[in-house]
Amino acid sequence: MSTVLDERDIALEIAEAAPAPGVIAEFMPQPEHVPAEPMTQRRVLGLATPIIGENLLQTAVGAVDTFMVARLGAAAVAGVGTGFEIVFFIISILSAIDIGATVLVSQAIGAGDRHRANHLARQAIVWGLLLAIPISIIIFFASPTIVGFFGTEPDVAAAATIYMEIISATAVALFLSFVCGAILRGAGDSRTPLYAAIVANVVNIGVAYLLIFGNLGFPALGIAGSAWGAALGRGVGAIVMLAAMVWGNRKISLRGNWGWKPEFRVGKELFTLGIPAATEQMLSSGAFMTLIGVVALIGTPALAAQQIAFTSFSVAFLPGLAFSIAGTALVGQSIGARLPADARKAWLISVRWALIWMGIGSVLVYLFAEQLMRIYTQEPAVIESGVLALHSLAIALPLWAVWIVSSGALRGTGDTRTPLMVGSLSMWAAVGMAWVGVRFNNGGMDWVWLSFAIVAVPAAIIMVWMVYKRLGDYETGRRELPEVSASASAMPAH
Repeated sequence: MSTVLDERDIALEIAEAAPAPGVIAEFMPQPEHVPAEPMTQRRVLGLATPIIGENLLQTAVGAVDTFMVARLGAAAVAGVGTGFEIVFFIISILSAIDIGATVLVSQAIGAGDRHRANHLARQAIVWGLLLAIPISIIIFFASPTIVGFFGTEPDVAAAATIYMEIISATAVALFLSFVCGAILRGAGDSRTPLYAAIVANVVNIGVAYLLIFGNLGFPALGIAGSAWGAALGRGVGAIVMLAAMVWGNRKISLRGNWGWKPEFRVGKELFTLGIPAATEQMLSSGAFMTLIGVVALIGTPALAAQQIAFTSFSVAFLPGLAFSIAGTALVGQSIGARLPADARKAWLISVRWALIWMGIGSVLVYLFAEQLMRIYTQEPAVIESGVLALHSLAIALPLWAVWIVSSGALRGTGDTRTPLMVGSLSMWAAVGMAWVGVRFNNGGMDWVWLSFAIVAVPAAIIMVWMVYKRLGDYETGRRELPEVSASASAMPAH
């Protein structure tokens, strides 16, 4: 990372490092307009590629964890899979802050207001902690009850409860790892989260290796060892990103003790943007948790197969997620800079590359489904169910590429409600179709996941149309570009 700063950056860093009496804030350098960097394929790939790398690392760790847990049996894998769906629900609640932070920080950076971006970063962390701490306490004590809703077999429920209690107890680390990454990516820095992920994943694999089986004299904790590996890894990753923003990041800075008092106005901005997106993820997560109950009707081998299939399939899915995140940040920066044509370029480039990556992934997953399953297990019933799931998931991949990237682009414009409606309705429609097929027509894992491919068709079409219309209205002047608020909160008087 470059350490060369212009005069304005130096003045801001000095002011942020040592808050002065209130009168000094009046003479702080005011945000000036920074000419926008042209929207090119190189710029999109430069932001998305480290995100792909970061997500691949996370998937690699998930694959290693699944590989190790699979040695404990199908019930253990099914238990971790069930626990993870509940963890994802927690993440979806906390994403109210993450998504609001990404959109607001990216728009502030696009408008050239670095001070506001730094202030928003502080407020996102503060409000997120106020949300994460009570959620952590509630989920910890409610874990056995929540797991009981899924109707899984007793050994699966016991494993899921153990996993859930540890992850919920360390939910603050989980939150910090996500919100810090969201802030940095909104500022256009996807490399620091990648470096943090490398460190976090080394910790995760190391702790899991030591604690799942009791290697090198450590206690054998089984499922608990996997959970502790994930929790400690995320905690270390969060510390790396926080340290970078305090001491070494040029694009966003937490240096100085100003801006940490919760401000309701900023909290309202974050939640106004974030709550619809978080609601979308909660409803989608709720749909996936309900899906566990549907798959449980098929049997424990199917539940284990679903976890293994997800782990195998996620490598092909990650590029779409990365380009969705990049699209949100770059569309947000373009809107902040009042350049809707650049926002359109960012969206189209992101969709194109997501389709290329996920199209290739779709073919590979379909052709090598059985080989992927055999990496983790040799149980015939689990392999059979997993292959059926992977074949259906492969069909859905290109459709999801268009859907999720367009949803990300629309969030970058500040519209988080449309993705909420389209996403949640589509997910629940798919779960409903899956339940009908399994309950009344003896459907298997192929039908369960083919349902998601079917609903992805109208979802992708609707999202493409909405982004096309929104950006077209901005370009023609039929819709006014959103105003980026002035830099908030001068530094406190002492």
